[in-house]
Parts: sequence; structure tokens; C-alpha cells
Amino acid sequence: MVAAAQCRRLVVLAVGLGLAFAGLIYRLIDVQVLRHEELAARAKVNTRSTQLSEPRRGDVRDIRGNVLATSEFVKTVCADPSLIDPWQADVARALAPLLGAAEGELIERLQLRGHANEKGQWTTNHYVVLKHKVKPELWDQIKRTMARLPLSGDEKRFTKTEQAAAKALRAEAVFVDPVDDQLRVYPGGMLAAHVLGFVGPSDPDAKDHPAARTIGKDGIELAMDTVLRGVSGWRETETDRRKRELVTYRERDVVARPGLNVVLTLDARLQDIAETGLVEAMRLHSPISASAMMIRPKTGEILALANLPAYDPNRPGDASPESRRDRVIGINAEPGSTFKIVVVAAALNEGIVSLSDQFDCEQGQFMYAGRLLHDHKKYGILSVESIITKSSNIGAAKIGINLGQPRLYDYIRRFGFGERTGIVLPGEEHGLVHALPDWNKLSISRIPMGHEIAVTPLQMVMAMSAIANGGRLMRPMLVDHLEDDRGQVVARYRPQFVRQVVSDAAAQKMVEALKTVVTTNGTAPGARLARYCVAGKTGTANKPGGPTGYWPDKFFSSFIGFFPADDPEICISVVLDEPKNGHFGGEVAGPIFKSIAEQAANYLNIRPTPLPPPMVSSALAVAAPVQTLTPGRSGRTF
Repeated sequence: MVAAAQCRRLVVLAVGLGLAFAGLIYRLIDVQVLRHEELAARAKVNTRSTQLSEPRRGDVRDIRGNVLATSEFVKTVCADPSLIDPWQADVARALAPLLGAAEGELIERLQLRGHANEKGQWTTNHYVVLKHKVKPELWDQIKRTMARLPLSGDEKRFTKTEQAAAKALRAEAVFVDPVDDQLRVYPGGMLAAHVLGFVGPSDPDAKDHPAARTIGKDGIELAMDTVLRGVSGWRETETDRRKRELVTYRERDVVARPGLNVVLTLDARLQDIAETGLVEAMRLHSPISASAMMIRPKTGEILALANLPAYDPNRPGDASPESRRDRVIGINAEPGSTFKIVVVAAALNEGIVSLSDQFDCEQGQFMYAGRLLHDHKKYGILSVESIITKSSNIGAAKIGINLGQPRLYDYIRRFGFGERTGIVLPGEEHGLVHALPDWNKLSISRIPMGHEIAVTPLQMVMAMSAIANGGRLMRPMLVDHLEDDRGQVVARYRPQFVRQVVSDAAAQKMVEALKTVVTTNGTAPGARLARYCVAGKTGTANKPGGPTGYWPDKFFSSFIGFFPADDPEICISVVLDEPKNGHFGGEVAGPIFKSIAEQAANYLNIRPTPLPPPMVSSALAVAAPVQTLTPGRSGRTF
């Protein structure tokens, strides 16, 4: 009986074992044969990944090679809460000062949390981002801190399991994302901020995440984005549960191609000189804003482009939209008397007037089309040259009337007003030039003095540069060349001639008149340089608005000048919006021009030039007798 019972038990055990092995064999066949392709594909999805690697964004440099914008590879610091529990407080206490985070916030992020996966299986979190854009030296400090991390409790009494967990915590619980991120750095801070612009994530909802592609958002960063960003690389590989790469299983690895370096025509030293000059203008006159430019008239190269208020492109989010606005290209305003160069140059080019022709400026009050036009002083008879010297509105209006509407409109367009200059920067305005049919009876008398028209500071300085350049209008040039990461030039930009707006002879006559502006008889003696002959023009325009159409106490004040006048190296524009403690362009913008020009000339080692002889007294010019001469001869009176 006993033997029979034992035999039955053995049979039952054998049958059970047989069924178990049969089930195991079926399961193996099911997994390895029947569902092999399905499960292999699912496993590949769970462990295989394609990682994109962002190329290093190219630098932006000035013409002398100084770095204005560059990129640093940085880390994304992550943690595995499953290896940290129950020591969240210890980790948070050690890392909070390094990560710049509150301990309580870190403790909350490091909590072990479970969730159901697609199969309904319960799993825990193994990947939490602690901080983006961590520099390598800080990451090294974090690793050292974790390696020496003190834990709560007496470690000598830890069980073997606790000791193994503590070892894993110190070695593996805090790690970095396998794909490096990039940090855009602007070493000069606010220097040339409006030229450089800034970058940001392509996907605003993925801000600061390494998966979000960094793109240019403004300035050169935006305009040259496709050149700067390079070409992405990609890698097919396998990762563990904490998303760390298993290098052994890497299959494809296409290296990213770095972006090209953009070398500007800008000179960092000249940019600093311009910005420092604007700081002084803000201190003296407290304008709403101020801008300055330096141009090479012969080529159109931009040596400096400055705006105040400015911002730090390292932290663009801290600045207001107005601080980020590039006023040199992004505002339209009536230019005032700087615009007189257009009508006078046009009349000289057409042979309608000569510099010695005289106009009666009506003692400061000129009735035209039922409206009075005023001068800022009571002038009588002024020559064309003196109209520029004294900046007479009435004189400019009479020249415009003689020129006629169609020709004046034609020259306005030839000088480039009413259209973009073609500068590479985004956000350039067209300006405002009314079509000829939209001109009213007063327009021919108001436009010559810089009213009823709106321009950008860039358009105005390019027009003045055309006068300085023998009547040749150039396109503004901001990018000199592109180079690869080894410093090899891959593309070079050349100066671009736009059109001949006036003849060289007319331009030279205009230069002679503009030289008189900075004399003691002119409107800008404060812009006169001790060692260089300067040619320039002041501008003082009431701002539109107010109960009478213009604000009586709000002005757009400017001075644009170039030197040496007969062989110009630099053309400089200074513009102040609503200056205080004075408002005439010659008194508020002229001295700022002088300060900038003197430093720029010294830096560029421009050879000094002879100064023009002193002018005759303005009283003689005003009191000169009226002579009516035969049309076509010099010295005519209108």
C-alpha cells in the first residue's frame, strides 16, 4: 500500500513536471517563433532610439576677429528617483546650491512615482530633468559632490542591500542626457545687441529642452540663421532604462556639421565708441531714445550701429520690446532739415541753381498756398550755399518750388527713400513717401524741409553717404564674409553699387555747402573737428501729433556728417528722440558727433586734413543787396 501511494505521487509529480515543461516549451516557441517578429519589434521600440545631435552654432565676429557671439556645449543634468529613494532630502541638500534651486522643489522632483504603462503594468520613474544648460565645469562639481554625498543614518550599520543602494546612488543616480545642449553666449553683453539679436527654442512649448532646436530670433542671429545653425547629425543606438546610451550597440552615427562663422563689417572698438557717445547723450539730454551709425561712404560698410536703450542678448527675456527695438532701421520719422540735402542736390544736378544763386527768405515768414512757413531766424537774402549753412526752411522751399513736384519726387526715390535699403537685418521699415497724385498744395514747400515724409535713420545716413561718395548710392553692407570652423573663408561679400543719384560735380558742390554747416556761421559749430574738415547737416523736426498737428515741445533732433570732407573715410549719424536741455540738432547731436568722430579718427589713424578758411560774417550775407541777373548765370536772385 505504501509503495503504491508513493508510486502514485511520483506519477502525479512527473505529470506535473511534464505539464510545466510543456508549458515552458510552448511559451518559448510562442516567444521565439510564433510571436518573434512582434516582440522583437516591440523590444526594439523600447530600447532602440534615434538621437539627433545639434551642430555647434557658428560664431559671430567683428571685422578684426573679436567674438561677439559664440556657443558652448552644455549638459542637461538628470536623475533616477528609483536609485535615490529614500535619500531625496540628502541629495536635495547637496545639489540645491549648485543647481540654484530650492531644496523643497528638488525633494518634490526626486520623489519616486509609479504609473501604469501601455500594458497596464505598474512601473516607476527613472528619468527626471534637474537643470538644463549646465556648463561642464559645474557638472564636474556635481559629480564630485555626489561621489562624496553624506547620507542620513549610520552607514556602518547599513545592510548589504542598503550599502549597494548607497553605492548606486553616488555613482549612477545623477547623470547627464546623452545629447549635449548648447548655450549661446554674448561676451560683450549689451555691445551691438541690436545687430546681433538673440536665439531661442524653435518650439516655445519645449523651452530650454535639448530636443528643441535653437534658432535665431532677431538681428544677425535671425537673418543668418540657416548659415549659423549648420546641419544636424543623428545616431541610431540602444539605451538602458535610464535613457543612457549603450555604446556597444550603436549602429549608425552621422556627425553633425558645424555652422559657419559670420564675420561682420562691424568693428567692436568703433561700436563701443558709438555706444559710449550715446550714453553721454542720454546723460546730458535724457531723450526717449538715441541712435548712432558709422558708415564707410565709398563701400557702404557699417562700422558701428548703436541704439539706446539697449538690452543684454544673454537675457533677452528681461528686456522690454522697446529696448529690443532697432531704431536705426525700425522707426519712421520726419527727418527735418537733414532732408534739405536732397532738394538742393537735385536742383544743383538739374542746373536749376548754383551755390551762389540767391533767394529772398522773407525775413522768416513766407506765405505759400494760404499758409505761413517760418524760419527759426529772420533771414533776408541768402545764397543757396547759405541756405544750407543757416538751414533756412524758406530757402529750401523756394528751391523745391523751382525744381517742381515731378523732379523732386523723382530725386526722393533715386536717393532711396520710400523703399528698404536692403540691409541684412530683419525688421527694416520702408519709410513713407506719398505718391505724387497724393501731394497737396503745400507739399512742394514742406517736403524740402523734411516734413510730410518719413524716413529711417539708416535711409538718411545712406543718402548723406551718397553725397560724400560723388553721388553714388551704395547698399548698406553688414556681413563681410563667412568662414568655416577651421577659419577658411567660404564666401565673401562685396560692396554693392545701387545707382548714381546725382553727378559727381553736383555732389562736390553739395559738399562745399555742407562744409559751412560746422563753421561759426553754421548751425553746428559744436560738430567742428580740430584736425579734420567736416561736411554735415543738422536736423530738427517737430514730432507729429498734438492739437495743431505737431507737438511744439517734442523734437526729433539729428546731425549727420562725414570727414575728411573731400575724401571721406567715415559718415556718422547721431539721432536723439525728444531730447531735453536743448533741442536743435546742432546743439544736442553735433557735440555727440564730435566726440564719436574724434575717437574714431584716432583709432583708425585717419590722416589730418587742412581746415577751410573762416567764412565771411553772416551779417554780410544777410544784408547783401538784391540783384536780378540774367537767368542761367551765377549769382541769380529768386
